Amino acid sequence: MVGQELTKELTEKVYQAIENSKNSVKKGSNEVTKTLEKGKAKLVAIASDVSPPEIVLHLPLLGKEKNIPVVQVGTKEELGAAAGLGIPTSAVAVMEASDALINEIRKVSTK
Repeated sequence: MVGQELTKELTEKVYQAIENSKNSVKKGSNEVTKTLEKGKAKLVAIASDVSPPEIVLHLPLLGKEKNIPVVQVGTKEELGAAAGLGIPTSAVAVMEASDALINEIRKVSTK
């Protein structure tokens, strides 16, 4: 597992946040890494079926260092579709997400 695993309801909220922020989303592990390093991401979502997992293994550590939640969602196809791509993607960084969603994710991750 890479990233905080979420409930189905919270996963849907993450997908909704990605869909609502299509213009301020970075896609793919390289772009997400750069966005995390700069501290510009508010939320990072990683697909659960990334292979090999080493591609995204560093993202939760970077997120923890920068105090940015990193969560695990469904498949690469679902994540790509939520980001408005016609292709699968391994990770997405959201730069505009509601504080309510971020706080809800943080509550789950501290349990």
